[in-house]
Amino acid sequence: MTSVLRSPLRAPPPNRRRASRVAFYAHLWLGVIFTAALLIIAVTGIALNHKRGLGLMPDVAHETTAPFAAALSLDSLAKIAVNEVASRGPAGVVDAGDVVGSIDRMDARPRSGFVKVRMRDAASTEVTVDLSTGRVLDVGPRGDVFFEKLHSGEAFGGGWVLLSDAAAIALVITLITGYWLWLAPKLRRARDAGAAAGVATGGDA
Repeated sequence: MTSVLRSPLRAPPPNRRRASRVAFYAHLWLGVIFTAALLIIAVTGIALNHKRGLGLMPDVAHETTAPFAAALSLDSLAKIAVNEVASRGPAGVVDAGDVVGSIDRMDARPRSGFVKVRMRDAASTEVTVDLSTGRVLDVGPRGDVFFEKLHSGEAFGGGWVLLSDAAAIALVITLITGYWLWLAPKLRRARDAGAAAGVATGGDA
């Protein structure tokens, strides 16, 4: 006659219960605290991925008019861009006498034959200038700059960049603890099922 011995399932070790409890509360509170920051990072990231389609960045169609060796000097191109914005906008927004101080960055595109000159004004005005002729091809605000600063936290001040870092770390921890909370019970059930099967088939009378 075969007797089946049934043993109650063992409770998980204290260390594992403690780890699951810590994972649960870390997952919960990091998700609650950083929800807004993570939503901003996610939404602005999507917007930046599709900035051309959303019209946040001007897309200037232009063919190269001369070899790159014939390009004007950066100084000349910068002055052309600054003078263009100064002549269009209110006085004082861009100072034509302070070219270096008025420009945030210059992005040369030799294969496209132009340079993009971004101003240090509130609208982040960008002037696209032909590299060889100096002709102004486009002038307009860069809408994606605000999204870039919002994405990094810089829009609220330099120190807020650390909030973006903290949100990224929180996201990593939330993902890890989420996997732990999903996987740990499965491993425990599999272990207990194996132990119960071993007990059930282990004795003959």
